[in-house]
Amino acid sequence: MRSFSKSSKLENVLYDVRGPVVEEANRLEEEGRHILKLNIGNPAPFGFSAPEEVIRDMMQNVRNSQGYSDSRGIFAARKAIMQYCQIKNIPNVTLDGIYTGNGVSELINMAMQALLDNGDEILIPSPDYPLWTACATLAGGNPVHYICDEQSEWNPDIEDIKKKITYKTKAIVIINPNNPTGALYPAEILEQIVQIAREHELMIFSDEIYDRLVMDGLEHTSIASLAPDLFCVTFSGLSKSHMVAGFRVGWMVLSGSKNKGRDYIEGLNMLSNMRLCSNVPAQSIIQTALWGYQSVKEYIQPGGRIYEQREYIYNALKDIPGISVVKPKAAFYIFPKLDVEKFNILSDEQFAYDFLREKQVLIVHGGGFNWKEPDHFRIVYLPDQRTLKSAAGKLAGFLENYHQK
Repeated sequence: MRSFSKSSKLENVLYDVRGPVVEEANRLEEEGRHILKLNIGNPAPFGFSAPEEVIRDMMQNVRNSQGYSDSRGIFAARKAIMQYCQIKNIPNVTLDGIYTGNGVSELINMAMQALLDNGDEILIPSPDYPLWTACATLAGGNPVHYICDEQSEWNPDIEDIKKKITYKTKAIVIINPNNPTGALYPAEILEQIVQIAREHELMIFSDEIYDRLVMDGLEHTSIASLAPDLFCVTFSGLSKSHMVAGFRVGWMVLSGSKNKGRDYIEGLNMLSNMRLCSNVPAQSIIQTALWGYQSVKEYIQPGGRIYEQREYIYNALKDIPGISVVKPKAAFYIFPKLDVEKFNILSDEQFAYDFLREKQVLIVHGGGFNWKEPDHFRIVYLPDQRTLKSAAGKLAGFLENYHQK
């Protein structure tokens, strides 16, 4: 009798943000348990709403958004993105080098499919947002992970990057601000990455979806602004900064020395045309969202929800015996470290299962972000402080007697 197996292309693909531990959480919910979900950066369930004028724009444009748009996106949306790039000092951006997408996720997949042949190598950070590794793998490429250094506030380890470049390396990915660590890369680190890319003639892919969620008075620098002579692809969108994850509004921008990527751009255009276009009603809000009132600023200032929740969870975690943690500067994630000797942790995934089953709190283990040691996990700090206090208390109580078997 014939059976149908999954593609072998999926053998080295993981997406544990919605993986096996989440499936166990769903099973427990079906049994009637209440699960506190700290595993996914989805603002809406935690009481965050989009600005009213963004919602009104969507509603008013629905009737006029019933047909396909240009495969790259509507003019007004791409024009607004181009102007945003000018503010970010990203050089040589034109309308035909801007692609809207159904979230950044779709565009990452498209970018990898257009670039990678079987065996090509691409440098991706560890820890990473796992979609990058998954999409590179599915495209036939070989993801090579460079280390981000916890002792240096999770900045990329420049020497490790240099060691991992070979003749097969085509590009380097950076995620800045970073998910899962909340790191914000300083300009001097970005300049060193640019220099490496220049010396080895690499493309730069920069995931900047959290660039408007930066705290403590710090400024985000787009790496493309430092690399006018290189071919760069920058990704961003509205899912996080405007609390509209379900609308699926993302974009990617080609900049710098685009003549180096003419054939690649042909591939992008082919893939863009094949999917016809991104969500047209969602495109209609981009202009207002980027240039209207920026409500997210209220959240990331002292007294604002994201800022205060960051402060609370950081202080609560560092006070738990056996946990150390670097304070995030951006986004809404924190990536604590466990004392593996104290807790005898051999599997971070087992830790996540055990915590879920005993305390009904769902987190993502570090291995889900292609971190090789079993000593980290990610918490999303979008819930209000009362909920975070409950989660931190459950974690502290769980670890008091935890010893992995």
